[in-house]
Amino acid sequence: MLIGEYQHSIDGKGRVAIPAKFRRDLEGGVVVTKGLDNCLFVYPKDVWVKQAEKMSGLSANQANSRAYGRFILGGATDSEFDGQGRILISDYLRSYAGIKEKVVIVGLYNRVEIWDEAKWHEYKSHMEKNAEKIAEDLGQMS
Repeated sequence: MLIGEYQHSIDGKGRVAIPAKFRRDLEGGVVVTKGLDNCLFVYPKDVWVKQAEKMSGLSANQANSRAYGRFILGGATDSEFDGQGRILISDYLRSYAGIKEKVVIVGLYNRVEIWDEAKWHEYKSHMEKNAEKIAEDLGQMS
């Protein structure tokens, strides 16, 4: 299970160490793609296959379906761990997420998000201030 929040640095070659706690769930390799809210989504390959199948089933006749598929599928890249537990994040994905040097890696059960540290703190602060309202809006889930 992928949960928790970790701070790391990205090196000059675009590599970031994935927390050891996450690596056992991601050992088959990962797919990194553009995420929502200007972060990156990192999926274990088996979860990615299921997500990709769902997206490929969206109607090609609807503009939003085509756009979302292009956004998520077209922006995706495979990545394998190196000997130090790092994955390479491509230039275009780092640019999309505004990642410079410091990142926050967040586990969200079946995927990981990688955020630029400053953007994460801004987003997290906003979410924490609005947590009660968000919980009320989602109340129908319980």
